Amino acid sequence: MSTDNLDHINPENEEGKKKQTYITSQNRKSNNPFTVWIPLMMAVMLATGLFIGLRLGKSNRSVVRVTDANGNVVELTKVEEVLRFIDAKYLEGIDPYALENAAIEGMLKKLDPHSSYISKDKIRGVKESLQGNFDGIGIEFFMLDDTILVVGVIPGGPSDKAGVEVGDRIVRVNDSTLAGKGFKNTEVINKLKGSAGSTVKIEIKRRGTNKPVKVSITRGQIPMASIDASFMLNEKTGYIRISRFSGQTFKEFMIAFEDLTKNKGMKDLVIDLRGNPGGYLNEATDILNQLFDDKRLLVYTEGRSYKRKEYKSNGRAYFRIGKIAVLINEGSASASEILAGALQDNDRGIVIGRRSFGKGLVQEQYDLSDSSALRLTVARYYTPSGRLIQRPYREGESDEYEEDFEFRYKSGELSYRDSIKISDSTAYKTTGGRIVYGGGGIIPDIFVPIDTILYNDYHLRLARFIPDFVYRYMDANYKSFSSYSSINSFIDSYNVNAKMVDDFIAFALKKGEIEKNDKIMQLSKSQFSHSIKAQIAQQIFRSEGYYRCVSKKDKDILKALEELKRGK
Repeated sequence: MSTDNLDHINPENEEGKKKQTYITSQNRKSNNPFTVWIPLMMAVMLATGLFIGLRLGKSNRSVVRVTDANGNVVELTKVEEVLRFIDAKYLEGIDPYALENAAIEGMLKKLDPHSSYISKDKIRGVKESLQGNFDGIGIEFFMLDDTILVVGVIPGGPSDKAGVEVGDRIVRVNDSTLAGKGFKNTEVINKLKGSAGSTVKIEIKRRGTNKPVKVSITRGQIPMASIDASFMLNEKTGYIRISRFSGQTFKEFMIAFEDLTKNKGMKDLVIDLRGNPGGYLNEATDILNQLFDDKRLLVYTEGRSYKRKEYKSNGRAYFRIGKIAVLINEGSASASEILAGALQDNDRGIVIGRRSFGKGLVQEQYDLSDSSALRLTVARYYTPSGRLIQRPYREGESDEYEEDFEFRYKSGELSYRDSIKISDSTAYKTTGGRIVYGGGGIIPDIFVPIDTILYNDYHLRLARFIPDFVYRYMDANYKSFSSYSSINSFIDSYNVNAKMVDDFIAFALKKGEIEKNDKIMQLSKSQFSHSIKAQIAQQIFRSEGYYRCVSKKDKDILKALEELKRGK
């Protein structure tokens, strides 16, 4: 899942160090000859104790002594012994690195669902996601008929500076021809990415021209935005969607927050955390600090080797904000639940949607010698009222744990509040005296059921072809969209007509080799129309265009506006 806290607590006992230094200095001052032997005796006793302890510890781990190729006697654990036998005697050749990885992953499965091993070939992508940036050329692309179609260019990025435009087709990268080769997305990414400052040469085919265009791009550091969109829902209510909590999230949030407050007149705020899997705990608490005008407990962590650590607001928010609504669902986890839980427990905001994922465990990441990493659960976190919202899990049942959405769907929980299963019946109280529960996620104050048609299997099978259809449609009709100069003009005047929806359905049926189902298609047509319009808005106005368009019919957002207007 995600890393919640990378703040290391120093396990060393500084007080113990001072005591040891004090005893040594006192002994040096003594003139009694007998006291000279006391440190030596203590050292011998300590060494003997350590030796016995280590031997006992090793015997518990089935340590064996073997002779290596150089004739040296070495001690191995049972795991190391088995790996040696497999490497030396197994009937077929094996990859020792892959075997070690499997052994590590097997050990971690005996712990909890969130302790994990990150192999060295995956560590770079994980670090980039958490850091919030990567080195590259700054484009978004889509594989369309075995050609790379540029569907997004990051403003001010390397490609933008080099003149790359939306709609360009990349046919060549350095000496590699890409068009018609059937490359996978990962292969294309690997060819385009590289260290900042390096150069990549591409050849593109541009709409309306026959002659290929050669472009040289100097790679740079590309931000991976964790704030998908920020805009005004109405004259007084702002909206900020956070997709994850990376190392840049607080900075991004404050830029959006300041713009909405100072330039757009925001009084109330809707924070959208739906589908947000979490990330850095500190980024969430830094955001929370800006939502309180007084000093409040936001969250605290505690573990076997970690003393209780409290995170509190300092009462010095930069901007004053009125009412707050937080949107969550079954995909909101970890740092998202910390933010929602702090606002709920302190009666600072209203939580709307469906029960969150239920992850109350904190991980720290430790780099290993071969550039891989261990992400280990070291503590639990608790909301201000004392709730542990970690949902139950069974040893070795990670698949069952991850398939919780299916269980919720079948049990009816996603459609009916009364079907929510509370695994911890302990009643906790918010600062205002309201009863809240833990043990399985944050239960919203206002429940909003899912739109069942959106999760219908047949609908989903058709809907996955919407991006493909839209890219093709816009590629063929790009000139007709040039008149839309603003998001508002597009949302107010552009309509997806019935013929376009029918064309999409015909395209999806053929492309996906899906049989026709008139009943579901009739129920889905309105949603298809809305989704196609949102996809087009994304192509013209990027993520803000998409979310602005979606917000017009988003049930959770509409409910938030309704509740904020009531003043709850």
